[in-house]
Amino acid sequence: MLSFAHPWIALLTPLPLLVWFGLPAHAERRAGLRVPFFDRLARLSGQEPFSGGVVARRHAGRLVVLALTWLLTLAALARPQWIEPPLHRDLPTRDLLVLVDLSGSMGTKDFVDASGKTVDRLTAVKQVLDDFLSRRKGDRVGVVVFGDAPFALVPFTTDFELCRVMLRDTDVGMAGPRTAFGDAIGLGIGLFAKSTVKAKTIIALTDGNDTMSKVPPGEAAGIAKDKGIVIHTVAVGDPQAAGEDKLDEAALKEVADKTGGGFFRALDRAQLADIYRRLDQIETRRIDTVSFRPRRDVYWVPLAAALTLTLLAQALVVARRRLRRGAPAALAGGTR
Repeated sequence: MLSFAHPWIALLTPLPLLVWFGLPAHAERRAGLRVPFFDRLARLSGQEPFSGGVVARRHAGRLVVLALTWLLTLAALARPQWIEPPLHRDLPTRDLLVLVDLSGSMGTKDFVDASGKTVDRLTAVKQVLDDFLSRRKGDRVGVVVFGDAPFALVPFTTDFELCRVMLRDTDVGMAGPRTAFGDAIGLGIGLFAKSTVKAKTIIALTDGNDTMSKVPPGEAAGIAKDKGIVIHTVAVGDPQAAGEDKLDEAALKEVADKTGGGFFRALDRAQLADIYRRLDQIETRRIDTVSFRPRRDVYWVPLAAALTLTLLAQALVVARRRLRRGAPAALAGGTR
């Protein structure tokens, strides 16, 4: 589609007419031809001489060329642009951060995978989380792992395959044997500091109670709420366990309730997979679509047309003059 960046240039179209009718004609004095037998020549030609000025009139063809050249010049000054078909780009509107517990208790083999084989908790978590990430679209995803201390495994990215590969390479105890859940939430809050999207979500997965954090999970959840971050907590493991492996469901519920998230309990792989299906429904895809229509300047087209028109007009004038000069010579040669 063709459009003009400066359409107001069209207001200049009648300017030549205003000059034509508003300004006086150009006056020029020229010396006349004086001959002693002028009266005789006038009688022989049958014309009566008169005194005064002569108003020269332009040829109609030249006026047409001038008018077209003026219009083409104005068209170029109006900056014509060809608008290309729109390009659409999807922009993520939510940052999703996954907190994964790598403490020693995640090595307990009390889960069964899809093939019926008994696996440890972390393996089951990674399998289900891998499927969850494979179906995500329109988000930026980051991964934080924690044990004695939290570590940013993957910063926020739209490369879901990178997140899946990095998660597959994690192992029990990589971040220490104990659990620093509150500090992991604190690190997540820090990662959200540069986020510009409105929707900010944390999915925290742990199977133990907090034994290493400098900031209690409840206090960290309060800060997250102030930052507009929603935390969903997933409890993995046996709630009857004791000691380091004890599952502190009360703390996980407190974290979820404070931020407006949900608390889920996964006692086996089937429940864990169902939790991620429910989270997938809660955290639906949200995308802002930005449309952009590229503009290509084509001002050179009317300029080229004006140049070509004037060159052709000049060529016709030169050719006509040469023909007029050659005609008398041809006639003179034919009378000999």
